[in-house]
Amino acid sequence: MAYIKKLNGKYKVSINKKGFPRLAKRFLDLKSARLWAREIELQMEKNTFEDYSGGGTTLREVLTKYRDEKTILKKGFREETSKINLIIRHNISLHSLMRLKSFHIHRFMDELSQTRKPNTVNKYVNIICHAWRVAKREWGINLPKDNPCDMVTLNKYDDTRDRVLTKTEYQDLLYYAEGSNLPQLKDIIQILYLVGCRRGELLRISRRHIDWDRKLLTFYDTKNGEDRTVPLSNYVISILKKYPFGEVMFPISEFRLEKHFRIAREQANIKDFRLHDLRACFCTNALLSGMTIPEVSSLSGHKDWTQLKRYARIKPEDLLEKVNNIVAIK
Repeated sequence: MAYIKKLNGKYKVSINKKGFPRLAKRFLDLKSARLWAREIELQMEKNTFEDYSGGGTTLREVLTKYRDEKTILKKGFREETSKINLIIRHNISLHSLMRLKSFHIHRFMDELSQTRKPNTVNKYVNIICHAWRVAKREWGINLPKDNPCDMVTLNKYDDTRDRVLTKTEYQDLLYYAEGSNLPQLKDIIQILYLVGCRRGELLRISRRHIDWDRKLLTFYDTKNGEDRTVPLSNYVISILKKYPFGEVMFPISEFRLEKHFRIAREQANIKDFRLHDLRACFCTNALLSGMTIPEVSSLSGHKDWTQLKRYARIKPEDLLEKVNNIVAIK
């Protein structure tokens, strides 16, 4: 039931109905007070009332909670934590969720676009979008039906890369890696090139993950959430046997590995090539050797074959010899 009381020249409306939160609001005139009271009571009767009292919660508060409770559980928590911290430091985080509009998101995207690639900008928006949904669905913060991020057009981008090392580039890279201040760099590059695993998978290889007799290596808790067992060539086995001590084969941080890889790459004068592209080299070489897409997928761990096609950067010149072997039907 609604109660209206005049205080200091204003009309205070108080609504106290069982099963709903207590509401109070002030108006300058009695007519507006009665109109608002009737509207709220009608919504409560029809069970369509939504409490937006939590709308004062700021984006910064939600992102902080999201970072500490959700992001920390993800495999890529370091990267996402860094992005969340940037958003928290930005002025957009000062807006309450009720006042966060699509144009705020769009303006934030424009600022990020000055120094970041389109795909990276989209990742920032997706973080805000998901945090908003979690706040609404899991944390009991009643918010409007429409997520402001859903009304923003994300950047279109094409991040496919057509970069595979030539034989000469590969040998040059190994040459300079051998003289690196990171003694394991050459062996790590060769394993990535010959096994096709991800950087994080390689750095987590433990001695107990290797079946030396059967020449099998199992990657646990991979990016796609599944374990994967791959066969190892005699040459890869010989590389791994060079490290007989310690539980972890390569106790190196990702930062240190990337740093020394970049140095070796620059010394070899190799342009536009990343450490992750060694995985693409493996996929390409495997397909060119005659392996089928399902076989390569079982080794690389790609769930989606279309994604594997993206990594299989086979150039027309790579197929020249096979084209000459095609038998023409007469």
